[in-house]
Amino acid sequence: MKKIALVTGGSGGIGTAVCRSLASAGYTVGVGYFRAKEKAEALAAEIGGFPAYADVSKPEEVEAMFAAAGEVDLLVNNAGIAHYGLITDLSYADWRELMAVNLDGAFLCCRAAVPGMVRRKRGSIVIVSSMWGQVGASCEAAYSASKSGLCGLTKALAKELAPSGIRVNCVAPGVVRTPMLKDFSEEDLENLRLETPLERLGEPEDVAELVCYLASDRAKFMTGQVIGLNGGFVIT
Repeated sequence: MKKIALVTGGSGGIGTAVCRSLASAGYTVGVGYFRAKEKAEALAAEIGGFPAYADVSKPEEVEAMFAAAGEVDLLVNNAGIAHYGLITDLSYADWRELMAVNLDGAFLCCRAAVPGMVRRKRGSIVIVSSMWGQVGASCEAAYSASKSGLCGLTKALAKELAPSGIRVNCVAPGVVRTPMLKDFSEEDLENLRLETPLERLGEPEDVAELVCYLASDRAKFMTGQVIGLNGGFVIT
């Protein structure tokens, strides 16, 4: 029987690559989505998975998504939004929305997935953070704070769940070519490329390969780790 993976934000740039890679690795993949229903349904049909709807900031919708998905062997917390601008221009409503999706959403999904994993004494959780969660970024205070919270959540859950045979790890990508970069000019992207020691931007497939590795038995002795994947942009 195939293992089940649930990927939040599965219809996005990184999420799509992760879903495809996990399907190739033998998982039945739940393609998590909120607004992009058609994209999620098309991707699910392509990879032999299933669409999984939820606003991850709402507890009742997260619970319904997991009830429909069944016994999840792998959870990939990937759903996220961003906000650029000075903190003085950041409204409390914008702050709360970003935290609700990026941080609360991961908490709610972990809380829903963990009981079944503990009962079966196995499972894996991979959380997608950001290099800005490791070092912070100017004009991205809310985003950096939420992603830093995911790093802390990873470490705490890894300690809590290890006795039950459950591993929790975190990927902290750098600048990756996804729709989140739509507001950046080509000049901005070129400057970011030149700032990256490996002199290229990341691709969604780079993140997907690392997620698949962390979920696999090849990483069976790895838990509680925050792994930078940024071409050398940030070295901690």
